[in-house]
Amino acid sequence: MPLGFELVELTADERALQQEVREFLARELPRGSFEPGLGMDNPSDRGFSKRLAQRGWVGMAIPKRYGGHERGAVYRFIVVEELLRWGAPIHHHWTADRQSAQVILKFGTEEQKQRFIPAICAGELGFSIGLSEPDAGSDLAAIKTRAVKVDGGWQVNGTKVWTTGAHETDWFIMLCRTSDAEDRHDGLSQLLVDLHSPGVQINAIPFLDGGHHFNEVVLTDVFVPDDLLVGEEGRGWLQTGSELSFERGGPDRLLSPWLLVEEFLREHEGTPLGERATATLGWAVARFWGIRQLSIAVNRMIDQGRAPAAESALVKDMATRFEQDVIEAVRQLVEVSPSLESGSLFERLLARSVLAGPSYTIRGGTTEVLVGVVSKGLR
Repeated sequence: MPLGFELVELTADERALQQEVREFLARELPRGSFEPGLGMDNPSDRGFSKRLAQRGWVGMAIPKRYGGHERGAVYRFIVVEELLRWGAPIHHHWTADRQSAQVILKFGTEEQKQRFIPAICAGELGFSIGLSEPDAGSDLAAIKTRAVKVDGGWQVNGTKVWTTGAHETDWFIMLCRTSDAEDRHDGLSQLLVDLHSPGVQINAIPFLDGGHHFNEVVLTDVFVPDDLLVGEEGRGWLQTGSELSFERGGPDRLLSPWLLVEEFLREHEGTPLGERATATLGWAVARFWGIRQLSIAVNRMIDQGRAPAAESALVKDMATRFEQDVIEAVRQLVEVSPSLESGSLFERLLARSVLAGPSYTIRGGTTEVLVGVVSKGLR
């Protein structure tokens, strides 16, 4: 079947929101007053997350009865795009707002919705993602973390890895095996796990630059009450597939090198760029704009109640390849050895981009996995 992309334009109301966010950022976080982040690897600032929430910019697509604003996925796209473009410190609420609240809203009990979603919409609760495991690679169905039924709940043992922000967040939604089945995609379930629970150990996985975003989360006899099972027992594989549509189709998969290009232009302001640089920037703008249009289309589909898993996977694949290509293209334009200690913001961003870039086509699903998702969607 064909993919469901359609040409979309932002409405006047959506463009007004875009301008409002730009003015807020210029006032709250003036350029030069903070060290900007690269895309969704931005720093965590609970206070800033709460200020965004007070303006209605967290939980934008969540129903009002749970503390949200019912403004839809495209409105959220607009706010997120501006925050990422600015390099704002949004990591505290990032995952909770992007997907955890949506998972609970779609599959959770009424008690879970009342307990977690208003706090997420207020910018108070931070979530991480409990999917990847050390020996499973991209084969998510090969996970070994197991939850065994005990009196009043589940006892969990296993290890999750590449768990971004777990050292700073409060909870994660974890995929684990709750029963054995002939088809290994069956018997998987999702649990809400308090990252401060007894038996949870969080070990840092440092980047080459010494930064700390990733973690290994080791769970040893961790007790999870019955009321923290998300959705149906044994339906975790299907629920996770729905969750990934929110993770893969947004502007966060496209904007990691935005500030790198922006700072390159700032450093060369007033001087001729030359034919090579002009051609590179023209290519980057054209590619960016095309993929951005596809990403907006995915969010329109979500607002229409559709589940664009294949379309989201395609956007993520195209966008993260583009991000890596942009980093290399900009690196080829300059004769500098990028340093994290440089006095130039451009050179610091280039150094961080070179170090982080290889992860872009891995996080959120490898290129190989995404191609498989797209091919199944075309059948």
